[in-house]
Amino acid sequence: MNKALLCLLIAVATCQVACSQQIRYGDNPAAGKYYDVRGIKMYAETYGQGKPLLLIHGNGGSISAFSQTIPYFSKKYKVIAVDSRAHGKSVDKKDSLSFEMMADDFAALLDKMHIDSAYVIGWSDGGINAIVMAMRHPGKVIKFAATGANLTPDSLGLTPATWNDMVKQYARDKDKPRVTDKEKNDWKIFMLDYVQPNIPFSALKVIKCPALIICGDHDVIPIEHTTKIYQAIPCAYLWVVPNSGHPTLIEHRDEFNMVVDDFFEKPYHKF
Repeated sequence: MNKALLCLLIAVATCQVACSQQIRYGDNPAAGKYYDVRGIKMYAETYGQGKPLLLIHGNGGSISAFSQTIPYFSKKYKVIAVDSRAHGKSVDKKDSLSFEMMADDFAALLDKMHIDSAYVIGWSDGGINAIVMAMRHPGKVIKFAATGANLTPDSLGLTPATWNDMVKQYARDKDKPRVTDKEKNDWKIFMLDYVQPNIPFSALKVIKCPALIICGDHDVIPIEHTTKIYQAIPCAYLWVVPNSGHPTLIEHRDEFNMVVDDFFEKPYHKF
């Protein structure tokens, strides 16, 4: 091979790597689209082809939370990364916000996209949404992985230090005037986690699909609480990720992606 051709191939490869690294997940017009969903404009980006995989981010987050997840799964799945109601580019000016409302949104989004059912990965509030979606729309969820999810908004569902910080923030900010749309929206999102969810462990018995319940070993969700979620779901696995905090899918990106993919791919067998 002559030197000129070699240099050209290297230049092309370098450009391809650079371009792939410059994808702005959550702000990618080539992949993004708005959908009319239950009275709001819901923003989602789609990557890859194959079996549908819905990604649901956490409180105050957006599609960009899955920047370490989308490249891996889009090689074999049709990845649908979505900005939840009142988050990211999905604007919602209503006063109320609940996990039930959001789970219904995701089911309606799949209908809009003509998708019967999907695999689901949810992180933090997204993990709660995945659980609620499996409860309310069982036909829509093939399998789901939920990392960092809690069922109660207190010092049992969150570490005492995390809950105390939220109590202090509520006391400090509850009487502040909120004039702009952003101020009102930010408070609505904070209050979502301050007063919700309120899901009895016994209610999880209605979940029929296999579930992978995940937390870090020093997550803001106590291991004991995560274990109870796992125990309450009839067909579930538990994974406590060593040396990890709340962002398991970021701190342990490669392992997280491979373990969740393996869970999705293999037939379920109860321990």
